[in-house]
Amino acid sequence: MGVDMSNNNPPPSSHAKDFFASPALSLSLVIYLLASSNCIFIYLFIYAFLIQICFFLFFHSPCTSHALKAGIFRHAGVAPPHEATTSNMEVEEGEEGSGAAGPGTERLEEISSENSGPTRSRSEDDFEGEAEHDDDDADGDKTKKKKRKKYHRHTAEQIREMEALFKESPHPDEKQRQQLSKQLGLAPRQVKFWFQNRRTQIKAIQERHENSLLKSEIEKLKEKNKTLRETINKACCPNCGVPTTSRDGAMPTEEQQLRIENAKLKAEVEKLRAALGKYAPGTTSPSCSSGHDQENRSSLDFYTGIFGLDKSRIMDVVNQAMEELIKMATVGEPLWLRSFETGREILNYDEYMKEFAVENSSSGKLKRSIEASRDTGVVFVDLPRLVQSFLDVNQWKEMFPCLISKAATVDVICNGEGPNRNGAVQLMFAEVQMLTPMVPTREVYFVRFCKQLSAEQWAIVDVSVDKVEDNIDASLVKCRKRPSGCIIEDKSNGHCKVIWVEHLECQKSAVHSMYRTIVNSGLAFGARHWIATLQLQCERLVFFMATNVPMKDSTGVATLAGRKSILKLAQRMTWSFCHAIGASSFHTWTKVTSKTGEDIRISSRKNLNDPGEPLGLILCAVCSVWLPVSPNVLFDFLRDEAHRTEWDIMSSGGTVQSIANLAKGQDRGNAVSIQTIKSNENSVWILQDSCTNPYESMVVYASVDITGIQSAMTGCDSSNLAILPSGFSIIPDGLESRPLVITSRQEEKNTEGGSLFTMAFQILTNASPTAKLTMESVESVNTLVSCTLRNIRTSLQCEDG
Repeated sequence: MGVDMSNNNPPPSSHAKDFFASPALSLSLVIYLLASSNCIFIYLFIYAFLIQICFFLFFHSPCTSHALKAGIFRHAGVAPPHEATTSNMEVEEGEEGSGAAGPGTERLEEISSENSGPTRSRSEDDFEGEAEHDDDDADGDKTKKKKRKKYHRHTAEQIREMEALFKESPHPDEKQRQQLSKQLGLAPRQVKFWFQNRRTQIKAIQERHENSLLKSEIEKLKEKNKTLRETINKACCPNCGVPTTSRDGAMPTEEQQLRIENAKLKAEVEKLRAALGKYAPGTTSPSCSSGHDQENRSSLDFYTGIFGLDKSRIMDVVNQAMEELIKMATVGEPLWLRSFETGREILNYDEYMKEFAVENSSSGKLKRSIEASRDTGVVFVDLPRLVQSFLDVNQWKEMFPCLISKAATVDVICNGEGPNRNGAVQLMFAEVQMLTPMVPTREVYFVRFCKQLSAEQWAIVDVSVDKVEDNIDASLVKCRKRPSGCIIEDKSNGHCKVIWVEHLECQKSAVHSMYRTIVNSGLAFGARHWIATLQLQCERLVFFMATNVPMKDSTGVATLAGRKSILKLAQRMTWSFCHAIGASSFHTWTKVTSKTGEDIRISSRKNLNDPGEPLGLILCAVCSVWLPVSPNVLFDFLRDEAHRTEWDIMSSGGTVQSIANLAKGQDRGNAVSIQTIKSNENSVWILQDSCTNPYESMVVYASVDITGIQSAMTGCDSSNLAILPSGFSIIPDGLESRPLVITSRQEEKNTEGGSLFTMAFQILTNASPTAKLTMESVESVNTLVSCTLRNIRTSLQCEDG
């Protein structure tokens, strides 16, 4: 028996737990051996019993239980069902947390971390409960990881609704966000963040677009610079312009002929100078200032050779004109008399001829009329900037867009001294217009002289020179300037007082009867018109540069850059409108009759490469009528978006809402607004610029690309935004008089006359610049003019006007 037990005792690593699984069996064996009274066997079995107790404690300790399950039983190929389940759960959790780690390694790490606490004896049920608890913890960790990875995706319907609101209002207020969140079932913060992200995306797209444009401009400038360098490097004869090397053989024949003609003209100048005896051939006259010898010398040569004038003669003329201007601006009665009828100052011409010893310059020539006027006003601009606007012809033209259709500096006689160019003299040309094709323009050549009278006072005088005009085609000389101009006095806080004198001698010509009164009275081209326009433009400039504009004067545009961009776009639109509707030689007008009997002037032009207007064939139709309505009433009616549907046939059946309103002057009528016209089919955005002064009022508008105007509202450059303006010009008819009766009834106290009303529409008839004007296009614009005029008359109850 002893031999059998010693031989059949299994190794502890294989069947020890099965053999000693029950303490009761071991105790029965001890009792049996004691009964056998064999001492040797008793000691042996007592020793075996103690070993069994040690094995029992070893197999049931917490530190070794899982190790044996994972290691010993794995080697033996035996595992209880609940233990196998627990092991698989840990393997899955380990694979999710560690990615490509091996199952065995992950299993041992989990066991080691779970059993690192104090050791105590447990039963198998305890281990099953622990395994279930570990499984719950693993599920909790997986849930947290899934929450971290979860993203909210908006539905297509939600995105569509938010996109629709974004097109109308990129910056919705709290009320709009709350309403949209309830409609879409989203939190207000989600709506707010979506709009923020969308604005960021739009801004990024715009920046990329601007960068690409800048890169293309840089490439163009590089190419232009390269071309200029190549041209400079080509050697030419300074006298005749003929190429001195064979590399210039590729020069165009036309350019060679022009240079040869230029050399011939210079030779003719020398001959004329020699014939006049003023200077010997090859000599030059003194310069006006030592700093500009060469430039002034060439200008003086031009005057001496072509017009027979020298520097001393020109300076005598402008100095005498300056003295006359100062007296005309400062002297009161009896030179100037104030009218009891209109309150305007009237020149006493007899006193004028006596004061300045003026001869009748119109004797022997065509009959001319004299127009003289004086007015005073305060403008919001500093003195140096205002003076510079008269010295720079482009700034001068931009300062008076409704009066000047063309202007140029023909030549500079004297550049003046110092940074302010004191004493500058230059020959200029200007074409002065009214905003209607029914009144001819006035072309005038004159010499402008700018002089500083004191530290706070400047004078600018314009005067025509007889010898200059004698050498110009007589058909072009319709108007001469007697000493005219302004005295500018610097006041505090960036203000200037301006005294304007306008004194003209004009060739009499046929003027439409509707405009005869206002033209012959001097109001159309008089001092009041010039100074009112100057005040309006200076005020507009102040509001454009302002950084502290109240919110009530700047609604709908959030940033200062956006405000400036919109104001700049509106100014460009108004300039384009003024340039398009006058009687300038730029246009050729054809007279047609509207369906309501009014005269309509039609002109067409082709835009080939100007990005500021749509490319293609553009048709412009202008109609001027008299309406028995005061200018203020007519202006307020046309600029108010609440009345737009009453006259605008394009907005018929829709609703008009104001998106933005930007003030550009103290008068509430001087403003730029963005309006949206909503109909069942689509939505159209309108940019409108309204401006008014004591002489003239305008309402200019144009439909704009929604994406482009939204980009401008955020501050992006709007110079390439294509815009085609239409609009209205309103001036008083000039029939100012005292009331015919004395009454207490308020409605009969109004002494205002009617309005001279000009309406202009521009349409793109064909996107191809090579297309020709068709009768269908003429009929369409005829209908547009007739219907709009009929609607205005009906709304203002002046059908019989």
